[in-house]
Amino acid sequence: MAPPDLPLLERDREKAVLSAVIGELRSGRPALVTVTGQPGLGQNELLRWAAGQAKDGGVHVLSARATPAEHELRYGVVAQLLTPEDRDMASRLFVAPQRPGGLPGLNHLLTACRDRPTLLVVHDVQWLDPASLRWLEALARRLPRAPVALLTSTTGTAIDRPEWSVGTPLTGLASTIELALPPLTASGVAAAVRAVCGPADAAFTEYLAETTRGVPAVVHEVLHRFTRAGRAPRAEHVEHLRALTAEVVGDHAARALSELRDPVAVDVLRALAVCGDLLDFPLVCTLVGPHPVPEARLRAALGASGLLTTRGGSPSGHDAVVRARILEEMPAADRADLYARAARLAQRVAVADQGIAELLLRARPVGAPWAVDTLRRGFAAALRSGRRDRATAYLTRALDEPLRAEERGRVELQLASVQMVTAPVAAERRLHGLIRSADTRAGLRSQAVDLCILGGDTRAARLAQPAAPGTLGTAAAARAPDDAVPRAKRVGDAVKPSASRDRAVSGAATASGETAPDPASRNDSGHHLGNTGSADNDAIVSERHELIALLRVARFLRHDETCLDVHPAPALPEHSHSPAVAGVRAWEHAVAGVHLETSRRLARAAFAPDPGGRPPLVTPRLFACRALLLTDDGDEAEAHLATLLNEAHRQRAAIAIAHVLAVRADLHIRHGRPDAAARDLAAAEAELPLTRLHPLFVPYWASLNLVADLLNGRADRAREVASRPVPSLAEECATTAYLLFARGVLARSEDDPHRARAHFRACGRWMLHYGCVNPAVLPWRSLAAEAAHALGDDEEALRLAREELRLAARWGTRSAIGRAELSLAVVCGENRAEHFRAAVATLSESPARTAYTRAVLELASAESAEAGRRTALTLASRRSPTADGAAPGPHAGSTQGPPAPAGRPPGWGAPAPHGAAPHLRQRPPAGWPALSPAEHETALLAARGLGNREIAATLSVTTRAVELRLSGVYRKLRIRGREELRALSHGPEGG
Repeated sequence: MAPPDLPLLERDREKAVLSAVIGELRSGRPALVTVTGQPGLGQNELLRWAAGQAKDGGVHVLSARATPAEHELRYGVVAQLLTPEDRDMASRLFVAPQRPGGLPGLNHLLTACRDRPTLLVVHDVQWLDPASLRWLEALARRLPRAPVALLTSTTGTAIDRPEWSVGTPLTGLASTIELALPPLTASGVAAAVRAVCGPADAAFTEYLAETTRGVPAVVHEVLHRFTRAGRAPRAEHVEHLRALTAEVVGDHAARALSELRDPVAVDVLRALAVCGDLLDFPLVCTLVGPHPVPEARLRAALGASGLLTTRGGSPSGHDAVVRARILEEMPAADRADLYARAARLAQRVAVADQGIAELLLRARPVGAPWAVDTLRRGFAAALRSGRRDRATAYLTRALDEPLRAEERGRVELQLASVQMVTAPVAAERRLHGLIRSADTRAGLRSQAVDLCILGGDTRAARLAQPAAPGTLGTAAAARAPDDAVPRAKRVGDAVKPSASRDRAVSGAATASGETAPDPASRNDSGHHLGNTGSADNDAIVSERHELIALLRVARFLRHDETCLDVHPAPALPEHSHSPAVAGVRAWEHAVAGVHLETSRRLARAAFAPDPGGRPPLVTPRLFACRALLLTDDGDEAEAHLATLLNEAHRQRAAIAIAHVLAVRADLHIRHGRPDAAARDLAAAEAELPLTRLHPLFVPYWASLNLVADLLNGRADRAREVASRPVPSLAEECATTAYLLFARGVLARSEDDPHRARAHFRACGRWMLHYGCVNPAVLPWRSLAAEAAHALGDDEEALRLAREELRLAARWGTRSAIGRAELSLAVVCGENRAEHFRAAVATLSESPARTAYTRAVLELASAESAEAGRRTALTLASRRSPTADGAAPGPHAGSTQGPPAPAGRPPGWGAPAPHGAAPHLRQRPPAGWPALSPAEHETALLAARGLGNREIAATLSVTTRAVELRLSGVYRKLRIRGREELRALSHGPEGG
């Protein structure tokens, strides 16, 4: 209990009452006082103080203490009271035979008290032995006949309380008082801290008051341990205080639990610790079973124990430390059984799913269908609140229940989808087991491989690599490992068609580019299905086609076919009704840059329902969306991505949500919406933190963040992303090309053509290595051409620009063709304005708004440069006429300078008339370099005379955004409005 030096803080009222009782006792008036309260409130300390006050006042004091060890000792407390009066009394009490109605020593005590007032002090009467209890009750009935006061303390944890504690009047002449001690207030705890530790921070005392609930014994024990550790009561030591408080509160709870004598009260206390606030007190009592103790007496005993708090008039659990101490004494089997019974009862009374799921977590398997359903609903609720660890615990517990094989597989798949974010290694092990054992008909193997690929595990596709057609007769054979299939058969089915397709993809710059049909796969999907027609064989073929599609995706993401133990991926079946095959075929056509309409048709087919009712896969549909991006069907791709996102949210698949958001960010960047891309990337990282992202996808995500930051004017963040190291595995995958391209774009924005060309060339090598020749994927050739042009290598620039234009024309989308025409216009030396006009006309009908904006600005610069040249020729002919009035010679136009570089407004940088004064030569204003890229573009369009709405439509932003950008331009250039901006752009001559 409390240390001996526990000060009686905030006990002035109680001390005043006891002083009055002692004063009346000296005058011969008897009294009966009971000091009660939960354990640790200082009842016994108050009794010791009263005993000292009585002795100092000349009152005779007899004291005793009841203990649990002497609970069965007859007259143990009476012996302690009477031994100071009669040394032989103890031996007579213990040895003498029990006589009915006998009260040994009571009359002698009452006779002696007539000559001197006596105070009897009995500590902890809840532990009185039955004989001593009868003796003291008899004394209480005789109090009016003697100047005796009975002062007792109790915690009130005993169900059977002494008669004088019930509150019924024994006589009308003796004062009966019950003092209930309250806990310390916040100011009392602060006073205790000052008394033990000295001045303290407010945060320190507030936390101590909250966690100890103001129990003096706990407060002082915590403070003494804290001071022994040599720490000061400061806010920075709250963590150490938290650990000490948990330890002391637990010890205090264990001692209080030991004072509960009645087994019914202990059982109810344990049931309350299990149920907490889920069930009402009467329902909790039913978990214990039939018992004779009235509910009111149970409430009083448990409330006095200090282990529970009262909410709404009913006892409820206090905190996790106390609950753990209450339950840790139970055998594990009994505890699990109690949780199971509580879960059943909570389910019958319709408690919330989350509460029942918490009970089931610690319960033994209940073997009822509602348990799994409740745990799965609790899983969904936990994910909604962001508690992924709790969600995985619910589904892990659901797997302990008896489940059908298909249902168990679905629960494992759902669990792995969350563990892909929280524990990817465990998720991969779970999915690999599912791939080896799942039934073909349910589609679980394909979904498991699909989820593995989203997590970056391309080995799973190899693990589930389908056998050759014709070797499978049953679902079990479909799950046979590769070694069970003859090597010659497997090579004949896989290597040969794969080699032909790989040659077609890597050499897609040729005119054909189309892959020859695969006879083996055509026979598999047509002849095999037509002959059998059974549901099982249909499921086997459908699963095989899905696994081939996923294997092709894994091969695209990471080439590992150079390993000796890895066989090449089979070719996709030409005739298949599988939406997964359609999605991957659409992507392969797109990266090869051939058959635009076929790719578009296949991408749309990827979102059709499966004829066999198999669940749709995420990865093939994502690649179908990316193919639609390359076919300029961005609006359609965005609608499908929204569908995928809603589906992933319904399934609570965080990793699928993250990948869908990343692809949608790619779409926003391609369509000139970098602010929307930044929002999607932030949401994707909230679902799947970068620390949990598989290295295969790190370059792709980094490239999206880099370009989005650059387009949003956050160059510092873009440089930080570009310099961030990537894992070594990330340098072995297809997505590395995206990061190389983004780094090249950053170097280009920093006017570093050497570094830009190196990055674009490396990107091109990587793209060709993975068979990607379509310039719509990444226009690395055109940007490398512009970098070469900036370095003076016009031959290479023209070669790359023309090659990109030829490949873009073969693919056929306006975005690809327009970007190629734009780059060709930049690097060519003749008819630049005509080339820019062609690029503007093409891009105006495409979704590539950023490229269109750049083409408009480049055209403006080119037209301004042409106008400047015409002005220069006219002035030269007027100022330097020949003698015969002939036209000027070839040197008259030698003042022609280079066109205005991109990034300057029309007219800025254009050559001034030959011979003009230096102050008439046009130069950008001093504040021009301080403009952000967004302000830069807006200023150029405003200088051309476009209105705010026209600028907003051109840049795909709001009118308010245009107004804010122009305000920044005016402030940085120190001008007042559009007129001065237009004047700056046209120069002092107005030309």
